[in-house]
Amino acid sequence: MATLTIDLNEVLRLGVPRAIILWLAAIPSLREREHELAALEPHEAAEFAALLTPQTAAELFDGLNPYVTGYFLESLAAGQAAKVIGWIHPDEAGRALREIPTANRHSILELVDEAARQPIVDALSWPEESAGAWLQPALAVVRTGQTVADATGSLSNTSSSTRASYIYVTDPDDTLVGVASFRDLVLASPETLVESVMKTDVVTATPLEDREFAARTLNDHRLKVLPVVDGGRLVGVLTAEDMASVLEEEVTEDAERQGGSAPLDMPYLQAGPFTLWRKRIVWIAVLFAAEMYTGTVMRAFEDELSTVVALSFFIPLLIGTGGNVGTQVSSTLIRSMATGQVGIRNLPRILGKEVCAGLLIAVTMAALAGLRALTLGVGYEVGLTVAISIAAIVVWSSVLASILPLVIKKIRLDPAAVSSPLITTLVDGTGLVIYFTVAKLLISALQ
Repeated sequence: MATLTIDLNEVLRLGVPRAIILWLAAIPSLREREHELAALEPHEAAEFAALLTPQTAAELFDGLNPYVTGYFLESLAAGQAAKVIGWIHPDEAGRALREIPTANRHSILELVDEAARQPIVDALSWPEESAGAWLQPALAVVRTGQTVADATGSLSNTSSSTRASYIYVTDPDDTLVGVASFRDLVLASPETLVESVMKTDVVTATPLEDREFAARTLNDHRLKVLPVVDGGRLVGVLTAEDMASVLEEEVTEDAERQGGSAPLDMPYLQAGPFTLWRKRIVWIAVLFAAEMYTGTVMRAFEDELSTVVALSFFIPLLIGTGGNVGTQVSSTLIRSMATGQVGIRNLPRILGKEVCAGLLIAVTMAALAGLRALTLGVGYEVGLTVAISIAAIVVWSSVLASILPLVIKKIRLDPAAVSSPLITTLVDGTGLVIYFTVAKLLISALQ
């Protein structure tokens, strides 16, 4: 059977709403849709928007990268953007509008139909990094005092996927008092009150809670939906699909920060050279300034280097190995911190574990470094100096990388942003001090 192929250029050429339906069927990948949508010129975006219907708009923008949606909306006239926004789910619309400058955002919102505008305004009222920014309405809700028969009757219009997960029970003041599965309601006697079926130990989040923490809560308890309560009142739910997107975004941000760059907050292909420069230059400049003290250390030991020139052969090897060990330890630790496995209270155990592992690595690297020194024919004293120095640097790097991320987290900074680059920079300078100190103790020509 032939595969249907159609791109946005073909959609615009056909110029009929049905062409978008065919395009959505032919391009199921969100990434491909984002790529094609972001490539549209402003006049092409306007033509495409004119072909959208409430159904195709809802399908297209569901799960799409908010930056791409915001970029598309910003390409449109305010009236046309307002029309499209009214067709998108409020939480998706809110996240897309956050990517648009405030003045343009207000111009669009003023033209959105009042009934559609209020849920979007509500979504925008929560801080961007909060769980509230990802709220969806809790559709499966029943009241205390209802019988099972009444409850199941009131839920008959909800989707099967919603009914298969959780039914929330609230009192007349909308306070969440319990949760039950649809299966529990079906198996119970029709005359039974829902209070008799529900469970009261409900895992919840608050709307001002950090979105990553809420996502971890949902993930740790293996829930499909996490209720969000504000002062006890049920204000909405977080879905597993949305929270998976949050975790993916947070992992991406952490990876970018660990490389010494600010998060892009947009698809990579949408970022221009100036944006990449702006995101990277600050940490590059800071680390450059920090690395300057390495030159100061080298100058302080200028006499030793001029006396035993062979010492300079091993400087890249020593500081490179120390930086690599520190990066390995900090990367593992930062990831464990992000998933909530470890905290500052675990420092003694972490330190003991990493020092033991560091000692094993140190012995291995010392043997390899000594062997390398022998193959270069630099003499017994220099070879022994290199072996002992690399062992000491590995252990020191392990200790530093075990402590620094936890301390940075304790003072409320993001360890992913500074740990790996900072550890590498610190090990460079301190490693040289260790190296030359050992050399002065072991090499007779320097004594």
